[in-house]
Amino acid sequence: MVAARRAAGGVGDAIFSAAVRLSGWSLLALLGGLIGVLAWGGAQAWGAFGPGFAWSTAWNPVSEHFGALAPVFGSVMTTVLALLIAVPLAFGIAFWLVEMAPGSVAGPIGMAVQLLAAVPSIIFGMWGFFVIVPVMARVVQPWANRHLGHVPVLGVLFHGAPYGTGLLTGGLVLAVMVTPFVCAVMRDVFTAMPAQIRESAYGLGATRWEVMRSVILPWSRPALVGGVMLGMGRALGETMAVTFVIGNTNRIGWSLFAPGNTIASLIALEFPESAAGSLKLSSLLALGFILMVISFVTLACSRVLLRRGA
Repeated sequence: MVAARRAAGGVGDAIFSAAVRLSGWSLLALLGGLIGVLAWGGAQAWGAFGPGFAWSTAWNPVSEHFGALAPVFGSVMTTVLALLIAVPLAFGIAFWLVEMAPGSVAGPIGMAVQLLAAVPSIIFGMWGFFVIVPVMARVVQPWANRHLGHVPVLGVLFHGAPYGTGLLTGGLVLAVMVTPFVCAVMRDVFTAMPAQIRESAYGLGATRWEVMRSVILPWSRPALVGGVMLGMGRALGETMAVTFVIGNTNRIGWSLFAPGNTIASLIALEFPESAAGSLKLSSLLALGFILMVISFVTLACSRVLLRRGA
């Protein structure tokens, strides 16, 4: 009887081990398939334009001359602007909910943050177009141009016609979308932190600022970086919300108010009009490959930073 149970357990363990191993290899195969499709589909564009495709600013479907630099610049700029706004805001919300807010308030606000994360991206795009764009065009951009446009060096960041759409508007909408995800991760990390660690610091006379800087941040650094990377991935790949508010212009402008484009929004706009086997479709697939490379590079950089911090 015991031998039969052991035999049955051995068979079950072998099946479970094989299933788990198959799941891991399936994930690698899926990732490799995605990379292979993008690399093979973009081979025509790389063959036609060479490495210059990566730093060319041209995008002319009539002359079939395409380049990736303008949408890459737009993707990086909107993502950086979104993280600069979202990460401090998410950290402040999470710290306040865990450390300072009373339970009767923390519960509803935490639920509101989770509901905000469930809002479809196209709703954020419509909200940005009908609310943020008019405010930027009528208030923010004229004020910034009038008071900051003449500042040496920094003035170039605030030049431009007050259309309302542009890189900063796209970054603001992305920041609102990214904040709930980053805040949810940070809140879970702060909640999981052993209470004895915080109480010991308070018992030694540390202030809230000192506890946050010297205790909470070092303890939760890996998870916080993971939350920021999650938000960055969401910002890099966002499509429709950015398409509504960025201006959809394939050019590079150093002003925060200049219209631009991102890789995801350009693919969404141009893909339906691209014929199968055309150079334009190959260029769009090459852009998708570049977007994956950017994501992998940022992930690798985050891992290097975590190892140095450890």
